[in-house]
Amino acid sequence: MLIVDSQIHIWANNLPANPSHRQVTGYSAEEVLKDMDEAGVDAAVIHPPGWDPGADQLALDAAEQYPNRLAILGKFPLDRPVSRSLLDGWKQQPGMLGLRFTFLQPHQATWPTDGTIDWLWPAAEKAGLPVGLAAGNFLPALGPVAEKHPQLKLIIDHMGRPQAKTDAAAFETLPDLLALAKYPNVAVKASGAPSYSSAAYPYKNIHDYIHQIYDAFGPNRMFWGTDITRMPCSWKQCVTMFTEELPWLTGKDLELVMGRALCDWIGWDLPG
Repeated sequence: MLIVDSQIHIWANNLPANPSHRQVTGYSAEEVLKDMDEAGVDAAVIHPPGWDPGADQLALDAAEQYPNRLAILGKFPLDRPVSRSLLDGWKQQPGMLGLRFTFLQPHQATWPTDGTIDWLWPAAEKAGLPVGLAAGNFLPALGPVAEKHPQLKLIIDHMGRPQAKTDAAAFETLPDLLALAKYPNVAVKASGAPSYSSAAYPYKNIHDYIHQIYDAFGPNRMFWGTDITRMPCSWKQCVTMFTEELPWLTGKDLELVMGRALCDWIGWDLPG
């Protein structure tokens, strides 16, 4: 079974701005690959973090060196007009398969709803670029976007949960997420699951929430992943939580969730 992690970070300078991530000044592609090998993870999608100014180039270098192990959903400053000229040639960069934005800075919080990024949706749709979003704070706004741009593939990060919450509180936005399942161009990353539970492995108190997401989106639009550098457990346990502890997830559906569906969604042609 092909196992592809839908979200990791690599960096070489500065401590992570988010204290929930490992407070180390670097996590290289070579360290990632070693850890992936130990956990049985075949490939992973890099999301260059904002805390390292060189993270974008670091990701490009890694994807170029390890094209069957690492790919990228990249970013650029959404509020700069010059960025609009980047989309047509975006996929010409090594391993670059799409976009991903977080809106974590205070001045960015209103961008998804105040018109600042309205230009992105038609431009990404035209360029054939899937767009990943840390959208826990603005899920209802994505329905009109998905409906207006049916060829635009959207990916909602981390099951659409808000930051810094666990257990039931972490899934308070679940109704808004499930409401988006009716749009066939919206998918969701079931990433970071262990961190949303205060229980011990296998984090059974959040299994029902994952099951609800699976039932709504189906295996073709739900992508396993970790955001490994802020997980409370090993990479291997992040894998086995899904492959061994969810009895309703088996067979071809399990293969889709664990990697094949993500590759199909973002156009990553990995070998079997």
